[in-house]
Amino acid sequence: MNLAIELAESGILKELNIKLLGTSLSSIKKAEDRELFKKAMEEIGEKVAKSTVAESLDEAMAFVEETDFPIIIRPAFTLGGTGGGIAHNMDEFVHIVSQGLKCSIIHQVLLEESVAGWKEIEYEVIRDNADNCLVICNMENLDPVGIHTGDSIVVVPTQTLSPSEDQMLRNASIKIIRALDIRGGCNIQFALHPTSSQYVVIEVNPRVSRSSALASKATGYPIAKVASKIAIGLNLDEVNSFEPEIDYIVTKVPRWPFDKFTSANRTLGTQMKATGEVMAIGRTFEESLLKAIDSLDIGLNYHLGMEKISSWDDEVIHNSLKNPDDERIFVVSEALRRGYSVDHIHDITNIDRFFISKLKNINDLSEKLKASTIENLDINLLFDCKKYGFSNSYIASLMDTSEDIVQKLCKQHNFRPYYKMVNNCGDAQKLASPYLYSTYEASSDDTPPSSRPKVVVLGSGPIRIGQGIEFDYCSVHSVKALREMGIEAIIVNSNPETVSTDFDISDVLYFEPLTYECVMDILEREKPIGVIVQFGGQTAINLAGPLAQAGINILGTSVDDIDRAEDRDKFLQTMNKLGISLPPGSTAFSLEQAISIAENIGYPVLVRPSYVLGGRAMEIIYNPQEMADYMENAIKASGHHPVLIDKYILGKEYELDGISDGNQVLIPGIMEHIERAGVHSGDSFGIYPPQNLSIATKAKILDYTIAIAREMKMKGLFNIQFVVDENDNLYVLEVNPRASRTVPVFSKILGIPMVKLSTKIMLGQSLNDMGYTTGIVPESSLVTVKGPVFSLSKLAAVDIFLGPEMKSTGEVMGTDTTYTKAVRKAMLASGMMLPQGGNALFSIAHRDKEQAASLAVRLIEKGYQVYATNDTWEYFSKQRLSVRKLDKAQVFDWLREDRIHLIINTPTLGKVVTRFGYLLRRKAMELNIPCITSLDTARAMLDVLEDDGPVEILSLDRYADIGAIRL
Repeated sequence: MNLAIELAESGILKELNIKLLGTSLSSIKKAEDRELFKKAMEEIGEKVAKSTVAESLDEAMAFVEETDFPIIIRPAFTLGGTGGGIAHNMDEFVHIVSQGLKCSIIHQVLLEESVAGWKEIEYEVIRDNADNCLVICNMENLDPVGIHTGDSIVVVPTQTLSPSEDQMLRNASIKIIRALDIRGGCNIQFALHPTSSQYVVIEVNPRVSRSSALASKATGYPIAKVASKIAIGLNLDEVNSFEPEIDYIVTKVPRWPFDKFTSANRTLGTQMKATGEVMAIGRTFEESLLKAIDSLDIGLNYHLGMEKISSWDDEVIHNSLKNPDDERIFVVSEALRRGYSVDHIHDITNIDRFFISKLKNINDLSEKLKASTIENLDINLLFDCKKYGFSNSYIASLMDTSEDIVQKLCKQHNFRPYYKMVNNCGDAQKLASPYLYSTYEASSDDTPPSSRPKVVVLGSGPIRIGQGIEFDYCSVHSVKALREMGIEAIIVNSNPETVSTDFDISDVLYFEPLTYECVMDILEREKPIGVIVQFGGQTAINLAGPLAQAGINILGTSVDDIDRAEDRDKFLQTMNKLGISLPPGSTAFSLEQAISIAENIGYPVLVRPSYVLGGRAMEIIYNPQEMADYMENAIKASGHHPVLIDKYILGKEYELDGISDGNQVLIPGIMEHIERAGVHSGDSFGIYPPQNLSIATKAKILDYTIAIAREMKMKGLFNIQFVVDENDNLYVLEVNPRASRTVPVFSKILGIPMVKLSTKIMLGQSLNDMGYTTGIVPESSLVTVKGPVFSLSKLAAVDIFLGPEMKSTGEVMGTDTTYTKAVRKAMLASGMMLPQGGNALFSIAHRDKEQAASLAVRLIEKGYQVYATNDTWEYFSKQRLSVRKLDKAQVFDWLREDRIHLIINTPTLGKVVTRFGYLLRRKAMELNIPCITSLDTARAMLDVLEDDGPVEILSLDRYADIGAIRL
């Protein structure tokens, strides 16, 4: 949307006679520009909070004189609350306003009297070109105003509004969408006073949003599809004019990255911190909520997450209730267990009493279960628990028994879920494919399973760091392949943001948690040929073993061979058998074992738990004290699996994706990482084809790959990561018997339908049958660079320097005729600014100073004025570089005054982080100043800045899965 505005205001659209379809530019501005929006609402008699618009800090300060704190700051034209916040005092106010002005493309913030504590209600509305309006649904945030809706638990439909309040806000929504002349969908957010009918309009998003995706999946109404048709001139009566009927309750729960960023500030506010979300459907709020929490895939049941909270004293509980964070729902539950009344919790949190009482219902049942044993368990109590959404594993933990025993007890009494359909408009228009959810609050299924041959594809659950949209790409393409083969394709997933949960992608969609219990219930109902786990990331892979033990046919690579790749000891034995080198190392279950291994192979060592994704809890350890600190938490992260300890090898990393049928092995390509080993592959810039790979090493990589795939009887996709040390020795780092984040990249740049081929192999076809044979695909004449995208500006206290644990939340790619052009595209697409000149600051660890000096020379030749902090300046001066000294005490003033345009900073050796370095990196992130913590990345950026070649437009039409592309 911001690009559309820039293109229009630059005159390009007018010059080329290009029309903006759908909502007009003036309407977008009315909704997004805070001053115009305020005037538009006042003109139609809709209330907004007392506010003013400021375009400078001085203008903002004037508002403070007439308004009490807290004050909400909302930058114009930003997403996810970027740059905003709630200021409770003057220091916070100055900091947030300064940050917000920099984040807004029009350098504007709205300063608003806080209505924090009021109910936050959303309406999803569509309007066509003939002024017809449709309310798709309303949504209620469990958290009151003050917490970003993306960080709040959201319930569809609203639970606490009276009919008159609903009608009041519904009428206001239609009046607002008409006044703004929006054509298509929009999301309207209200703050409603908890004890009166007073309300204010918070904001309007004149576009589809995160809430639009939730509303679409909650109702079955295709909002984006209808909005697109309206944009080209159709009206609702020609498309879909029926309001959805909702006879169930949907709950969305955010998924936060704090399992990775343990040092992050977990407090929730107006800036969104969640990386993803899950959704669940039930007949009651309790059932819907507990199913959603089960869907989070947090590595342990939600009741186990209470261990820490139950050890808190009452003062800590009170403070946690008052200052909400990601554990909010568990803290409320713990307070109820300790005897806090519903009213007392409401007074502290401003959460509506309705929701607190629902949590009390769950707690009361839990306490009854705790007081029971399997021998004296009241069967009616067990059934009540199942109706409220209690999983078998939760029941088992409360009763100190096993999940198997609870499962057998439920089967014995014929307690099973029934499956109901989501239907977007009652009987008026049935959905093309069954869209199902389970509930124990029913006595029959809405539709029986078909008798066709079928395959179940397990999705990947919520988007989180290390497991992103790439696995949804794979799931969707697998489903397409199955349907082409005439096999009924069934998707199980819990993520409302993904394409796989669109109800017209698969033949049958189950919107369910990806837990053993829920998946087994579906498999017993559907009785498929088999289950595909390769495309759902680690979530699906972790279900392979339990499902196989239950007699389910796992399609593709067998569970035993998956285990040979995931279990480090078995993997080591396999590599030794093949004569393939691994970095020296072993596995440890205890601190004593870990220290012994590290001392034997020599520090530094790379440590990580087994059976985890995205480098979770992966670190480079330099001494025994660091090992002791690490092992305390790593054993918890790995569960009953061992911790892996390998010699850290400083070298060049390469990775590849392969497709195998157990005999023939097809290798689409090899990708080279720009950053040296030690930076997680998901955080590295990756180049295809590789630029520095010798012919001999490439041949060895191919030989190793083919041997591994055949030995492990790989069937389908796999990913292998290698490192080449300074002496050109090749080591295998890891083998992943599943899809990886680079599958979509290789599929797009080479035009090979990798997922389709793998799916057909799992169903019995060979690569030869499909016209492929063993070997690597001829390299493209074009260069592609995959670049990471980070969201660390919203996670206060998280250090931005890169290491073995993945921090990026997404990625981009750039393709062009040369390496530097492709890097330029990837860097620009990832949001990395490439300043053409100005002041560059170096603050470098001792071991990096020699390499940094060569970069400083190149920047000086490019016209930069180079500055350096104390130690770095002394070294540069000895090298007779034209560099000026900048005392550390001056640095932050210069940053605030926008006098530094580029920072190159590397941390000290090991995990020792200086306070200055940490604050430098954080401040640079907050002020949108490029800060590069890897010299390899800095070198690539300089390559780009020194290349001023012409831009060409290339057309490629050979793509197998996405049609023609222009680059």
